[in-house]
Amino acid sequence: MLYRLITIIGGLIFVVALYGLVWFFCKKFLEHHGVTEQVSDRATVLATWTFAGISIGLVFVVAGAFLLGPWAFYRTLRGHDAPVSDVAAIWWGFGIVSASLLLTAAGFLGFLKLVGAY
Repeated sequence: MLYRLITIIGGLIFVVALYGLVWFFCKKFLEHHGVTEQVSDRATVLATWTFAGISIGLVFVVAGAFLLGPWAFYRTLRGHDAPVSDVAAIWWGFGIVSASLLLTAAGFLGFLKLVGAY
């Protein structure tokens, strides 16, 4: 029972870590493309919608996260008037989603191995 509780708490921590990674990558993306006004607020909006796309995509089919996440990133980015082409925005969104999910999954698998659940 203790392992289940530890695993649930660890899973929740990794959900927060996934959002944190998405936010960090979105902020770096905006800074890289010359956005200087309200970068943290814009990164929060961009990360929230991207995270929502990832979450909905993961619920339906795991591959859906790689479709809905970048799409949500692209749609939200269009509202920020960032100087990025449509194709580049989609690819950047795919990269942010992929990197965030890969880092979080690797950390979570390491955590499961550490507690003996894997």
